[in-house]
Amino acid sequence: MDTVTPMNVIVDNIIEMNEYFADVATGEALAPLLMLAGTILIVFSLGVFGALTLGALGSLFSSNSS
Repeated sequence: MDTVTPMNVIVDNIIEMNEYFADVATGEALAPLLMLAGTILIVFSLGVFGALTLGALGSLFSSNSS
């Protein structure tokens, strides 16, 4: 039961961080556009590296030998 208190603190901090992030992201005029651009960059990079990882795994198990 010693881990219950730190987990409550972590969950409370995450909830508070989301509230601050929402205030900052919707506050200024350019903040939503910057957040959208950052989200697009992250999703694109995750997609590219995910495809590269799947390709590497596919070539690892394929029977083609070059």
